[in-house]
Amino acid sequence: MIRMLIVDDEEIITDGLFDVFSQLNLNLDLYKAYSGEEALDWMNTTRVDIVMSDIRMPGMDGLELMRNIRSNWPHCKIIFLTGYNDFDYVYQAIQSPGVSYLLKSEEYDKIIKAVTDAIHELENSLKFHDLVKQSREKLTTLETLAQGNYFRYLLQGTRTTEELVVDFRNLGIALDPTLPILVALANLQRTNTHHTFAESQNAALAVKFLAETFLEERTNSLGILDQYGDLVWLVQPKLAQVRDSEEAYSRTVKFLEGQFELMQQACHDSLGITFAITLCADTCEWKQLSEIYDRMRSEQYWRAGDGAQMVQTVTLETIGTAANSRTLREKAESLAIHLEGGNREGYLHLFNELMKTAFDERGNGGPFALELYYTIALNLLSYINRWELHDKVGTTGLMQRDRHSSWQDSYEFLKQTAESLFNLRLSVERNRAAAVIEKIRLYIEEHLGEDLSLVRLASVIHFNPSYLSRLFKQESGVNLSEYIDEVRMEKAKNLLKKDELKIAEVGVQVGYETPHSFTRFFKKSTSMTPAEYREIVRK
Repeated sequence: MIRMLIVDDEEIITDGLFDVFSQLNLNLDLYKAYSGEEALDWMNTTRVDIVMSDIRMPGMDGLELMRNIRSNWPHCKIIFLTGYNDFDYVYQAIQSPGVSYLLKSEEYDKIIKAVTDAIHELENSLKFHDLVKQSREKLTTLETLAQGNYFRYLLQGTRTTEELVVDFRNLGIALDPTLPILVALANLQRTNTHHTFAESQNAALAVKFLAETFLEERTNSLGILDQYGDLVWLVQPKLAQVRDSEEAYSRTVKFLEGQFELMQQACHDSLGITFAITLCADTCEWKQLSEIYDRMRSEQYWRAGDGAQMVQTVTLETIGTAANSRTLREKAESLAIHLEGGNREGYLHLFNELMKTAFDERGNGGPFALELYYTIALNLLSYINRWELHDKVGTTGLMQRDRHSSWQDSYEFLKQTAESLFNLRLSVERNRAAAVIEKIRLYIEEHLGEDLSLVRLASVIHFNPSYLSRLFKQESGVNLSEYIDEVRMEKAKNLLKKDELKIAEVGVQVGYETPHSFTRFFKKSTSMTPAEYREIVRK
């Protein structure tokens, strides 16, 4: 929400502009000040996006206010209201970017247009910052790509070719998702066994960057770190060489065998690192990547000797089946992410998917089903422990699979436990929201004659103003400003029914410092003045 401050030492101008913009659907959070000093107090309290100010005021004039604005909120747009004789002021003001001016004699239409122009400039500026942010996020994504995050998405095999095209373009990956790939796996071994995790990561990255110089002449490749700290290369021949695809890939396999040997020697001599390479000579479709990667890891695990300086070329016929639990275990671990994030739908969808793979056709579970059960149970127990929910969600039987009469019952128990945690979280969120709204309502009733601006109310509960505004509307069904007006009106009516207070004193008690402002507010709500209302209720 864009925050606008109206500043003028003439109350009738300030209040008039405030009323005009209050009635427009510009989604503005409006404030007003009657001096430059008061405006500065606001800007020391909260962000201000647009300031509409008289340029010539007693005390702090508009130019001094502008200098203070620039030092605190450089993005703020300034609209000066000037008189005919303010040329020297205006000349100084327009030398500063983001400043415009209007004559005080202008019609409201021109004033409104100046504000809407400022809003559009701010929105375009925010879009620009979003582009910068996206650029930074892209760089961050490329960095984490080396650590295998995106590789895990590829291994899940859930991306369509069209989605891969978009992913590769956004991530700057020079591979073609419509063509097959060759896969190579390197298990890194350091000659110095005493090393930290950071050192291992840096060593793997050094090998990755070195490999680019060895492979870039003849291939397009992507080197990534998997979750085990090993290197994986996905390789395609240069596009110009793919006319006879079978021959091009065959030649590329031979090229890789030779280059990997050179890389091993270079890494040993310069980095003190040796690594075993397993290279699959058969091409791999992207949807097969998960299966082939698993089978290659299995083949490397059962290799002959320690694998130092080994380049092993395998085919799909010669390598065995993969360890079948990796992908499913990773999905089970993803459940913990859905649980922590409160994503009930994602959790249940993935849980049901795992249920289908956990048992054989007769509904019996084997070692994997047992491992999967305790993986999920441990995630649930960890969540319960972390948030101290033992008295609200029972854990009896959670880590005792054999207490359940069947495999189906045991997994149903896990599902019900997760459902209870999601329900509890939703209930807690609603209760906390209700408590916050009740606190705000109570504060409004007790401080009706004081500052009830959105910024002030937000400071009471230590939220940002925009979130408080949205939360109040979400929980109460009315805007916060509308609610405050309703409470003020109710209080004003009750006070006007009595004769103890003058009308001006009633206005002060409900938050209006001047009789003129109170009368305008009351008449807008009731179509009668406070005096007319008092006269009616007396009869």
